[in-house]
Amino acid sequence: EIRQRANILQDAAVACTGNQLSTEQRTAAHAAAHKLAGTLGTFNLAHGSYLARQFELALASEEIPDAEFANRLADLAGELRSVIESRKTSA
Repeated sequence: EIRQRANILQDAAVACTGNQLSTEQRTAAHAAAHKLAGTLGTFNLAHGSYLARQFELALASEEIPDAEFANRLADLAGELRSVIESRKTSA
């Protein structure tokens, strides 16, 4: 479930990079980021929770996606994936 939510964020970041982020995809990614922030906090992954919260806040803003916005989402999604994967390999 954690990986599925991370995939939703990654897909949203990729869509945003291609200037193709739909309202539905933005809404789904916002919800996934919110759930990830809570879940990762529960598993004592404070940094991952922080990254997910930053992703959530970015999507909640009224900011019109541009290249800088897309790059920020891509960076957050990539770093979040690294946190999740590093936890998986150390568990």
